[in-house]
Parts: sequence; C-alpha cells; structure tokens
Amino acid sequence: MSEQSKMNEVCVREMAKFYKVLGDETRIKILYALSQKERCVSDLVDILDMSQSSVSHQLRILRDNGQVRTRRDGRNIFYSLDDQHVLDIFQEALQHIVHRMEEGKIRR
Repeated sequence: MSEQSKMNEVCVREMAKFYKVLGDETRIKILYALSQKERCVSDLVDILDMSQSSVSHQLRILRDNGQVRTRRDGRNIFYSLDDQHVLDIFQEALQHIVHRMEEGKIRR
C-alpha cells in the first residue's frame, strides 16, 4: 500500500477529535445559534434555556477544539464560529440530515 493511500495520523486524530466535539446535542445547538450570528453567553443562555455555567462549559470545549472563537468588546465576550470551514461543515451536515429526512430515511 502506498503512503498516499494512507491518511496522515495527525489528521486522523484531529478529525476524530473534531467530530467527537460535534457529537453533543448542546454543542450542536450552540453551533447552530452561532451559525446565524455572533452571540454573547447571555444570548445563548436565553436561546438554549440553560444555566450560564453550563453554556460557558460547552463554549470552552468548542473554543479549546477550534470550533468557536471569542471577541472582547469592553466587558462583554462575543462568540462566533472559528472560520468559514466550521460553518461549511455544519451546514453540509445539516443539509445531509434534512435530505435524509425528506427521503424518509430518518424518522422525524
């Protein structure tokens, strides 16, 4: 087997880590909210109807894994998706799920 047919081990590890982070329903909800616009923690608390500490914990995981970034404006910290790649991956996955639902392959 040629080296070109094998995926780089660092890429394998990081991709697995990336998708593992996406494997949490709360983090998916946060990413969806951030796919619409930049938000502060209190916005996300209201949207998700969760405690501030729970939202902050999930944001930290997303930030530590490169899926969201922060911007400080005075005393406020705003969160957004890290880059266009995160948005593209999220939107493609969502589109795939909706398509499978429309085909009747996923129960609603």
